Amino acid sequence: MRIFTVSDIHIDFAVNEQWLANLSDSDYLDDCLILAGDISDSEALIARCFDQLMRKFKAVFYVPGNHDIWVRKDSLADSIEKFFKLLELAQQHQVITEPKRLNGTSIVPLFSWYDLSFGTMSDTLLGKWMDFSHCKWPESLETPEAQNRFFLGKNKLQLAHSSERVITFSHFLPRIDVMPDFIPHRFRDIYPVLGSPQLDQQVRALDSDIHIYGHSHVNRSVKTKGVRYINNAFGYPSETRIAAKVLLEIDL
Repeated sequence: MRIFTVSDIHIDFAVNEQWLANLSDSDYLDDCLILAGDISDSEALIARCFDQLMRKFKAVFYVPGNHDIWVRKDSLADSIEKFFKLLELAQQHQVITEPKRLNGTSIVPLFSWYDLSFGTMSDTLLGKWMDFSHCKWPESLETPEAQNRFFLGKNKLQLAHSSERVITFSHFLPRIDVMPDFIPHRFRDIYPVLGSPQLDQQVRALDSDIHIYGHSHVNRSVKTKGVRYINNAFGYPSETRIAAKVLLEIDL
């Protein structure tokens, strides 16, 4: 069984959804796909995505991204309700959102958010970051720090079986130093909303060999302190330089 990954497919864009539809119906039937969040904020599109992928792959793993739990198009009470509804939707389609061992590899989904610790918040970011208007939260989870604690608290950090290797994955970044040096400073104002170092604590508590993440839309493979961090984001149609726009096979 081969293991492939992609994130941030954003199939609200017709060209992205067409790429998904054009994936082979026969090449990956014995393989696994790790989908690291950001399909769409439309439940109907997410369901359609799950349906297509389950016909193309033997197993599909998934964690919701920030766009997935926007509630601007839904009648749901808040983004937490949307989160749990997406987990139910995944279960209905046999998409995996919990740790599972496959052929000697434990694959562990990790839920998370950002805690604003990767940079300094600016008025520009407050004005342009759409999570601040498209997500809704219960009163007990009004701050990003509280939201991150909530999602991290849902993770299962005890593996049921020992394995030869562990692959963890999340939508958000577990450490800011996975971002490459070539990112211009004018674009680094989004760093506060990229992830949380508390996520990396869970990655390392699981003794992960490989951690896959999304969200930044910057394709990346870098090894830091014994863990290989991989981002293979599909991204928006215009993002042709920083995103490869293909499935990536994980070299085990």
